[in-house]
Amino acid sequence: MSQPQSNGPILTIENLHVTMGPQEILHGIDLTVAQGAIVAVLGSNGVGKTTLMRAISGVYRASRGGIAFRGEPIANLPAHRIVKLGLSQAPEGRQIFSNMSVRENLVLGGGDIGLGELDRMLDMFPVLRERLRQNAGSLSGGEQQMLCIARALMRRPALLLLDEPSLGLAPMVVAQIFDLVQRIRAEGVSILLVEQNARAALRVADHAAVMEDGRIVLAGPAAQLRDDPRIAEAYLGGHAH
Repeated sequence: MSQPQSNGPILTIENLHVTMGPQEILHGIDLTVAQGAIVAVLGSNGVGKTTLMRAISGVYRASRGGIAFRGEPIANLPAHRIVKLGLSQAPEGRQIFSNMSVRENLVLGGGDIGLGELDRMLDMFPVLRERLRQNAGSLSGGEQQMLCIARALMRRPALLLLDEPSLGLAPMVVAQIFDLVQRIRAEGVSILLVEQNARAALRVADHAAVMEDGRIVLAGPAAQLRDDPRIAEAYLGGHAH
């Protein structure tokens, strides 16, 4: 995996607007991800979190504003160019190739990097080694999520975008996924995490931002947001931790 290149932020988003047809979805997003940090973006369904991730990864176009990755402007670059710069996404809903084997999914994720990362991914995700020849569609939900993340890591990214990694998973599996998030960061990968499970996200994140209606309405150190009564009321069942 790529290591950070400098001490500056790895990702800087300034005044980002995204319009889909006649409707503006994102209204002036400002967000920074420091080198080696985990930044969580929290919010309920439909507030624009996935649109933000897709704009960063080049799937959606920015109508206004800037996105810089490692100091280079990437707003509206094609997605394949952004991946080559060292930014990978594990998308919402996993989007694995169900009729292909686990191995084939991983090799596709590696692209022109080749097979050099395969053994390392299988060491990091031992359950995938056991399932290597199985069709990806036959895996459990948690195993599919691990495959989705491993596939994104096959290109040795410097920044990993994780979109709702805990969605639909049992609590025990959610705990495994978030342990894995911390291990990935320990490997030198910065992480931008979109997550509805605020409790789990705030436990692993360094910094967090809350989105409502296409805007960031609250941001700060994750520990501070954990103790914020507004976050407790909206996302933690009324109890700050």
